[in-house]
Amino acid sequence: MGFIMAYREGGYRVAVVGATGNVGREMLSILDERAFPVKEIVALASSRSTGREVSFGEDRVLKVRDLATFDFTGFDIALSSPGAKVSAQFAPRAGEAGCVVIDNTSQFRMDPDVPLVVPEVNPEAIAGFRKRHIIANPNCSTIQMVVALKPLHEAFGVRRVIVSTYQSVAGAGKEAMDELFNQTKGIYVNQPFTDFQEIFTKQIAFNVIPHIDVFMDDGATKEEWKMAVETRKILDPDIRVHANCARVPVFCGHGEYVTIETEKPISDVAAREVLRDAPGVVVVDHRANEGYVTPVEASGEDAVYVSRLRKDTTVDNGLSFWCVADNLRKGAALNAVQIAEVLARDYLD
Repeated sequence: MGFIMAYREGGYRVAVVGATGNVGREMLSILDERAFPVKEIVALASSRSTGREVSFGEDRVLKVRDLATFDFTGFDIALSSPGAKVSAQFAPRAGEAGCVVIDNTSQFRMDPDVPLVVPEVNPEAIAGFRKRHIIANPNCSTIQMVVALKPLHEAFGVRRVIVSTYQSVAGAGKEAMDELFNQTKGIYVNQPFTDFQEIFTKQIAFNVIPHIDVFMDDGATKEEWKMAVETRKILDPDIRVHANCARVPVFCGHGEYVTIETEKPISDVAAREVLRDAPGVVVVDHRANEGYVTPVEASGEDAVYVSRLRKDTTVDNGLSFWCVADNLRKGAALNAVQIAEVLARDYLD
């Protein structure tokens, strides 16, 4: 909200790509909530969604237009979450037209000419947008982890990270959320879960699936690989990361248990003090019943919540903590809007 006075007078022309999906709708909602200065806004999706209506704030309704035929000339910013294959086709076209694409898919994250940005961590990287007019939004599980790691890395020097994720079904889209709902309901009426199995490889209701994205040659899944390579690109290329990613029967909000090894001595008391002053982080760490935050409490919130800070005595300088965030907000839509705010404030005319 503090950025408003520095924005261009009259506002910006903004496109939201993938506007009918979970993240696209959240982008529209957050743009309105944070009073991003919009001169004109359009909602874009595939031709099968053309003509559908989506909300922008409480009073405005946008009719969805066809992404395939849309001309981005004259538009300043596109907030994009249509899937990697679609982004690969349209984002370069939009960039060539002078529109800066903030892309939420995996398509451009590891492109050396595309900055990968979390505003609380590496806002200076946004300057690299000029090479291709594209900025990449990291993976949802990476975003919340690096927001918590950044202040710890600055204070203590993080050398190694082991993270286990407990990721909600919202990360796999609306159909995945429907699958969890229908399987759960079906179990209570003795209907086979296979009647409602299209997204996940195994039953998701009342279960945990240690498999997100495709398997790679070394046995890791692509989600686990993403967390490692993205953390190094965003935070520090020398940090070693080992990730274990699982899907849990939670509708929205990711949980992560993170264990770090640092160069300098670290304690739970010192880490707690550092994190309390960190942007985007809220520490709720009381060693009592309810003295921590779960995905349910993080739903609809902007912060990354850190709890359960404790010394890891198996290494000389070790610490573990629990962090949760709303993966549709901070893990996707909010992060993209925050990038747009910095881009507009510091780089656009």
